[in-house]
Parts: sequence; C-alpha cells; structure tokens
Amino acid sequence: MSRSLYELSTPPEVLARLHPRLSTYFGAIPPGHVGRGEGVFDVVGTPRRWLWPLLAWFARDAVMFPVWERDVPFTVENRPARVRRGRGDRKARPAVRAHRTFRFRSGSRTMVDAITAEPDGLVDHLGRRGRVSARLRAEVDAHGPDTGALRLVSTHVTFRALGREVRLPAAVSPRVTLVERFDDDADRQRVSLVLSAPLVGTLYRYEGAFRYEIAPDRERG
Repeated sequence: MSRSLYELSTPPEVLARLHPRLSTYFGAIPPGHVGRGEGVFDVVGTPRRWLWPLLAWFARDAVMFPVWERDVPFTVENRPARVRRGRGDRKARPAVRAHRTFRFRSGSRTMVDAITAEPDGLVDHLGRRGRVSARLRAEVDAHGPDTGALRLVSTHVTFRALGREVRLPAAVSPRVTLVERFDDDADRQRVSLVLSAPLVGTLYRYEGAFRYEIAPDRERG
C-alpha cells in the first residue's frame, strides 16, 4: 500500500495540518513491517454497571468490554490486511487491522477492528466479524488546544445481520469520537475514544498515552 488509507480518503489540505509526529501512525505501513505501540490507558470502560450486560455481548466479538478500570497497560499492533463485508462480498478491500490488548486486572482482553477507505470516507469495521461498522469523518484542527490532532467522528453506524446491512436512524445511532494527538512535552501519542448515544450519554470510553514505531514483521518474515 503506497498511500495510507487516510491519504486515500482525506483531503490533502486536512492532512497537511496534522502534527508531524503523527505521520508515522497514519502513514502507510511498508511491506514486511508492522506498527507497534505500548502504553497505559488512564481509564477504560464505563462506571455505569447497568450497561455491562450490553458490553458483555459486544465483548464476544472483541469490540468492547464490561469493565471500569484505571491505569491499564496496553499494546497496539497495526497490520495491513484485506477485508470483505459479509459472505456475499467478493471484493476484498485494503485495510489496516488493529489489535489492542488491554491488560485488565482480571486478565488480558483484545479489541479488534479494521479500517478501510471507501469512496465517501473511512469505515471502521468493529470486532472479529465486522458486524458493526462506523463511517468516519476526519478533521484536523488548525488552531486551539488540539492543533495538529486528528479527530475521527462517526457520521452513521450500520449493523450487518443475515447478510443485510441496517443503517441506524440518526435519532438513536451511537456516536464515536476518536482523537489522536501528539504530546511534545511527554514525547508520547495520546488517544481518546468516546462512544455516546442520544439521551443516554457516554456508553464507553478509553484514553491514555503510548509510544509507537514501525518495525520489521518478524512473525511474518
């Protein structure tokens, strides 16, 4: 993949505002390499325990987990991949598949997702099976406290079941907001994800800091 998914789906003038140290994370991963990061999440999950049965259902597909923990060590691994949307989809799309492993007190759990570049923007396919997907709009602030940070905001969410995709109405659709920025003082990348819903508010979130590099993929070499 000579150009990254972000370069394929985001206007150049938007990416030009990106912090230079984020170019490694959002650039193309060369053949034979993998992106790896390690850090600590300040918080993961939600303290609203009445949501945990719903999160437990999503945990079965490695999307999110019924937890509320602080100071959670984690690793992230990004690999080039190709994904299909369901059994009837014959077209495999270039993607970057991410595995984020959280080392909870109760044991390690891994969140899986794959991002593709579609004609009208990025799409994040959540979980091992990708049954839930969120179409994302990329924004980069030119001014203010988040200058140079990449913000991904979902414009709509779809569920796939029985070979069909169902787009949720805006009035009930959850909203994903992901912010990636670089902290020059700490020399670390900071990430914040918030999943919220109308009338309910925040359903799930995580935020923390990590260091990231592109390294030879010894597992595939």
